[in-house]
Formats: sequence, C-alpha cells, structure tokens
Amino acid sequence: MNARKFVAATSREALRLVRDGLGADAVILSNRKVVNGVEIVALGSADLSRLTEMRAQPVAAAAPPKMPSPAVQQLVTALAPKPVAAPAARPVATPAPVAKPVAMAAKPVAAKSSVKPVASAHPAAAQDQGILSEIKSMRNMLQEQLSCIGWNEMQQRNPAQSKLLRELLNAGFSPALSRQLLDKMPEKADSSWVRQVLGHNLRLVKQEDNLITRGGIYALVGPTGVGKTTTTAKLAAHAVVRYGAKKVALISCDSYRIGAHEQLNIYAKMLGVAIYPARDAAELKRTLSALKDKHLVLIDTIGMGQRDSRVAAQAEMFDACGVRRLLLLNASSGGETLEEVVRKYRSVGVVGCIATKLDEAVTLGTVLDVAVRHKLALHYIANGQRVPEDLHEVNLDYLMHRAFKPAAQVTSFAMGELEVPAMMAGQKPVMHTARAA
Repeated sequence: MNARKFVAATSREALRLVRDGLGADAVILSNRKVVNGVEIVALGSADLSRLTEMRAQPVAAAAPPKMPSPAVQQLVTALAPKPVAAPAARPVATPAPVAKPVAMAAKPVAAKSSVKPVASAHPAAAQDQGILSEIKSMRNMLQEQLSCIGWNEMQQRNPAQSKLLRELLNAGFSPALSRQLLDKMPEKADSSWVRQVLGHNLRLVKQEDNLITRGGIYALVGPTGVGKTTTTAKLAAHAVVRYGAKKVALISCDSYRIGAHEQLNIYAKMLGVAIYPARDAAELKRTLSALKDKHLVLIDTIGMGQRDSRVAAQAEMFDACGVRRLLLLNASSGGETLEEVVRKYRSVGVVGCIATKLDEAVTLGTVLDVAVRHKLALHYIANGQRVPEDLHEVNLDYLMHRAFKPAAQVTSFAMGELEVPAMMAGQKPVMHTARAA
C-alpha cells in the first residue's frame, strides 16, 4: 500500500492529476505548497479496500493479535489525532524468586496476578476501523477545502467567469449544470455563449408539432395548484378556434376536489364543447372509445401532491388507456420541489411539459434547468389566469431574457462572491446534456 505524490501549479490541476491517476474515490492524505506549486499526497481506493478487508477477516480465538502493517502504522502516525496525555502507568514489580526447599517446589502455588485478562476483540481490527473512519472524514474535509481553494483561484484568475457563475446560480440554475457549462466554456466566451448552449439544449416544440396541430388524447398532470384545469381550458379554446367546437372534447377525472368538475363545465359551456366525467379506468376507456372522431381530447386530472400514492395508480390507468400526458411545472417553485415532481410524475407516457405561472416567478432558471437536465420537451408557457390569452407558444429569446434578467433588488437569497466557493465545494458535474453550439 503506497501513497502517491502529485505536484502541479494549482490545486485544481493537482486534484485533476489525482483523479486521473487514482480515480475519483482516492483518499487525499495531505496537501501543501511547494516551490513548483501545490503538492498532494493521495492513496488509491484499492489500498483503502484492503484495509477494509483486513478489518473484516475473522480472527482465530487462539491466534495472537496481529500488528498493523507498516503502512497502517504510518497512516496512524500521520493522520490519527494525538491522544490526550494520561498519567503513566506504574510498572508492576515482579517479585524475585525465593529459594525454597525441594519438597516445597512440588506443591502448586496459586499466585495472584494484577494483570487483567485481554479482551477477546481483536485490537488491530478496532484500530483499523478507527483509521478508516478518520481517513474518510479527512478526505471529505480536504476535498471541500481544496474545492474552495480551486474556486477562489478561479475567481482571481478569471473574474468574468466567476461573475457568470454567480449570475447562473442567482438565476436559479443548479450548481451541477452551472459547473458543467463553465467547464466547457471557451476562454474568450461570455454570457451569450451560455445562452446559446442553453437554447440548443432546450427541446422546444414548434407550432407544426404541438399537440393542437397533431391532435390526439392528452391528460394534463401535475401537483395541486399548478393550473391544470385553467390550462386545459386554454388549450381547448385554441383548438376550438382552429378546428371548431365539434372536434374538441373535455374529460374530467377530478371527482375529489370540490367544484373541480363544475369549473371545467363552465369553461366547456363557454367554448361550446362537450364534457364527460370519468371516475375510473373502465369509464375512461368507454368514454374514449366514443370520442374517436374528435381531433383533440383533453383530460383534466386529479390535483394531488407528488408524494401522493395515487400518482402511480393514475399513471397506470393512463398507460392502460393509451393516454399521453403533459406535465405541468410551476415556474415559481424551488429547484428541489420541481426535481421531485419530475421524478414522481415522469414515465413513458409523459411526452413533454408546460411551464405555468411565469407571471409569479421571479426568475426562470430553475424550470429551464429541470427541462434541460431531464430532456423534457417544452410545449407551451402560461403566464396568467385569462382564458385563452395567457397561453403562448415558446419563444426562446423571451425565455433567455427572463432567465438572465437582473433582479429589481438584491434579496437575502442572492448569492454573493464569498458564498460561491462554499456552494460549489463538493458539487460534482453529474449532467451530460449540455453541448456547445
């Protein structure tokens, strides 16, 4: 088990050498500044696994305790915290042998010993366990510190790129996507390059491919309060203008929420289209079979949180009936919430999304980030309650302008220059969807 030494001009380059030489799971033992730059001493994950196997091996009861290997002793000396000084134990005086007659020597003598019996547990295994725990703790701490150092160096070396990073984070984009964009960003590029890459990775549905033009059967799904009923009415209104009321039908599956069917029924009367209830899968199949002559059938679904157990049952019902779904994403929600919504609602039948409540969102970076990373086709955007005025086809220039529009005033949630290294420390670029123009 040998530790390796890596020397580079900067901490970031040294970390890259460690990852290339020993892998992402390497254990960093030490780092210090040298004449040529930064020196990092690291240990491979294979050596760390050997320590784990050594600890897990069974030990025979009669076998003497096995001393740690020289490499382990070296790690103990270098990494283990210094023990608190304790009073030195007094040596036990061994009495000198007393000459006795030969006849007395044959008698057994019961000598009392002050030394306690050794515990049955293997001391080397317990020691190795402590070493492993401390190595993992130190590795995480050193990686975070070195990441902070790397980002601080980037701020000093390339302040324009550091400023762009803050803009991405404050616009709502995730640290993972922001870091990947900056890693692939050319040296002389600016924010226009980032906007161009994001635009290439956003899957925007054109007018000739949208659901109104193609027709079919679609259910609008999503959490409570995201605007499913209103958006259903907006889509129906646009379809009625193009194809007439007789070619459009509405189905309400929301029999739980008070007044939900009545609200959609009011919209149906205003548009002159037929509306049908569907309380279960059997009724939904019969209704869809009777509506085969319709150009577009829109289904308003039950409003329930993404953690509701009925979400999976609803997806199974629509899959059994051959219904495609559009996932509605609230643009004013936080990143963690939208991430969980997509994970819970995403399935084979989800063909895209509609971003709603753009009028309530301060920035659009979060919803665009989720759409890019999960490769969700963006069909429409909705920015109000008016039917049908507040439903629009996707305009890329408008989205980029809203996403990077500076906030009217600085808030407590805005990230400053000092917070960026702490935010980015330990963040791994896990997404692989961004591509340059």
